Amino acid sequence: MKPLRIALTKGRLEKKTIELLEEIGLDCTQVREKGRRLILTVGNGEIEVVLAKAADVITYVENGVCDLGVVGKDTIMENGSHFFEILDLGFGRCRFALACKKGTDFFSGYQAKTIASKYPNVARQYFEGRGMDVRIIKIEGSVELAPLVGLADGIVDIVETGSTLKENGLEVVETIAQISARLIANTASLKMRKQEIESLAGRLEDCIRNREEKYI
Repeated sequence: MKPLRIALTKGRLEKKTIELLEEIGLDCTQVREKGRRLILTVGNGEIEVVLAKAADVITYVENGVCDLGVVGKDTIMENGSHFFEILDLGFGRCRFALACKKGTDFFSGYQAKTIASKYPNVARQYFEGRGMDVRIIKIEGSVELAPLVGLADGIVDIVETGSTLKENGLEVVETIAQISARLIANTASLKMRKQEIESLAGRLEDCIRNREEKYI
């Protein structure tokens, strides 16, 4: 039988996922010593890892070339969900937040606001839920700059510690959603390889639960 193929988001999520796979007893030597390779074997060949950018992880899973994927909830919220989200992996925790210049009463007045964000779909859904009329500008770089130069009234972005906002005279107005890494599955794979996927997800879930219990 062909190995389960898992797409991993390169970087911090990749590292944390590999740590988790090792904790459930899988040999991840190839991934740790990957060099420039992008497809690697884990364990005794029962799992194949594909390393990709976050948005591409979703593309690979949705199109069925990967059975599973590990990606942040932020990417899921921004890029849609034609797949199953089956497990919160408990790492990569941060939040989506609305922020603006310190001391600004963002929600006052009737004038339409301008929002800058790397995540225009998340921003749009948030403000539609509030019934607010906003103009959204997509920014690829440091989104904190937009309110400082007068391009936007506020930003929607990922916040971890909030130190970058503080250093630039911005503050969180409202938390939009909590974010962490998620295990996702292709819809067809979940039917055709149900037992394998559920077995792996169960082992990961037990490991995550044991981790959490250590800190209680």
